[in-house]
Amino acid sequence: MHEYYNEKRTKWVENWPSQIVLAVDQVDWTTNVEKAIVKENGLTTYYQTLLDQVEDVVQLVRGDLSTGFRITLKAMVVIDIHAKEVVDTLIQEKIQTVNAFTWASQLRYYWTEKDLNLEVAMVTAKIPYGFEYLGNSLRLVITPLTDRCYRTLMGAKQLNYGGAPEGPAGTGKTESVKDLAKALAVQCVVFNCSPDLGYQAVGKFFKGLASSGCWNCFDEFNRIDLEVLSVIAQQVLTIQTAIMQNLRTFVFEGTQLKLNRSC
Repeated sequence: MHEYYNEKRTKWVENWPSQIVLAVDQVDWTTNVEKAIVKENGLTTYYQTLLDQVEDVVQLVRGDLSTGFRITLKAMVVIDIHAKEVVDTLIQEKIQTVNAFTWASQLRYYWTEKDLNLEVAMVTAKIPYGFEYLGNSLRLVITPLTDRCYRTLMGAKQLNYGGAPEGPAGTGKTESVKDLAKALAVQCVVFNCSPDLGYQAVGKFFKGLASSGCWNCFDEFNRIDLEVLSVIAQQVLTIQTAIMQNLRTFVFEGTQLKLNRSC
């Protein structure tokens, strides 16, 4: 955070791991947009700054780079392009207050210096950044549809519920969930369900989830037998109730577990 403001951005990018680069980049963007909204012509000026930043990174990509660094830059370009488009929308809609829905409905990153904490906000949901090491990975291009999915899922998470995206095969339901997990730095395990899946197996999954705090994406969930699904619903309810009651430990299927509330 401190070095970002004391060093040339293109030089700074080389010195830090991908996840840190993306997080700091988004914190800086959130702070600057909120400053620009309340200034006269602030957004127009900041839009130009963003264009220059993208241009700098594009120049950097053309050079001779290591594979890892190139992946970092790819993810950064995806996020920077979206950041630029958001600012463009704010200018078009003549937004003059930080409480405007167009701005509030974006994924925003807030860093508090006092307790060294990072929070990710969207509409009314505020979720602590997970600080889970996820490696150097690519990010999804952000479209109005993925944005809507994120809003729904973030809102559900704020209310301690899960989400259930549905739609035709290959439209990116799983990828959207995985990408939101990356944005919040939470590990997300994807599992493909089949009609043979029993409630004991799913129960083991839930035990791991509840105590580790990671996310799980159950693909093709509707293929599980109805009789099994009703037991699974009860298992999910047990965990959700424990989270809502702010418990530190709870009993799940006869086992005493410690609860990590970010699951």
